[in-house]
Amino acid sequence: MKKISVVILNWNGEDMLRQFLPSVIAYSEAEGVEVCVADNASSDASCDVVRKEFPAVRLIELEENYGFAEGYNRALQQVDAEYVVLLNSDIEVTPHWLEPLRDFMEVHPEVAACQPKLLSQRNKEFFEYAGAAGGYIDRYGYPFCRGRIFETVEKDDGQYDTVMPVFWVSGAAFFVRLKDYREAGGLDGRFFAHMEEIDRWLSFSLSIFNFLLCKFLSCIKIIDSRQKRIREDTLDGGESETGSQSITVCI
Repeated sequence: MKKISVVILNWNGEDMLRQFLPSVIAYSEAEGVEVCVADNASSDASCDVVRKEFPAVRLIELEENYGFAEGYNRALQQVDAEYVVLLNSDIEVTPHWLEPLRDFMEVHPEVAACQPKLLSQRNKEFFEYAGAAGGYIDRYGYPFCRGRIFETVEKDDGQYDTVMPVFWVSGAAFFVRLKDYREAGGLDGRFFAHMEEIDRWLSFSLSIFNFLLCKFLSCIKIIDSRQKRIREDTLDGGESETGSQSITVCI
């Protein structure tokens, strides 16, 4: 088993592979780390480019273009690693980019996924639109990020150089425990492209909410049943316990 598998999903992206794959290979070299390109049945020369120009990269060939979500689901069936990074094919990484992500996850087993800070490749002083410094969702269902709200992208002045809980992590650089990814059912394959990571974390959050809601409703029933019994005891001339005890429910 590998420690980390960096998986780049590709479709007809031979030019981007030539441009961005060298930095991923150079700055991901470490014991237990592999770099993979999962090809979504490209009709260009992508697979030949990987085989001939990047022989150290593992090539996963899918039989058709499954899109982003299902493409990754099928590609990760062929990966054996503790952690995987879903990395866009147009991402340029920097030295030691994997180490802080891995180190954080190692000491926080309760965390399923995280992401690095994402800056614009064309203007590195500003955040990248797709994910910036971690994502949230407002009360009306609109997603936004630290560093980007709607069309407004902030300049990176170090204002978000802190570790923070987020509602969703960007699918552009999605560092996740493979075990948790599989237990959550992966990404929803109906999302051919875009919004699949937000859907995954929304579904995960709703499942937790539903669990807590069911536990809460069960507690209400317990309390109501107990208070009904107390009232009946009181009406029958028994001793009322109301006010003398409280019910604590641990969830």
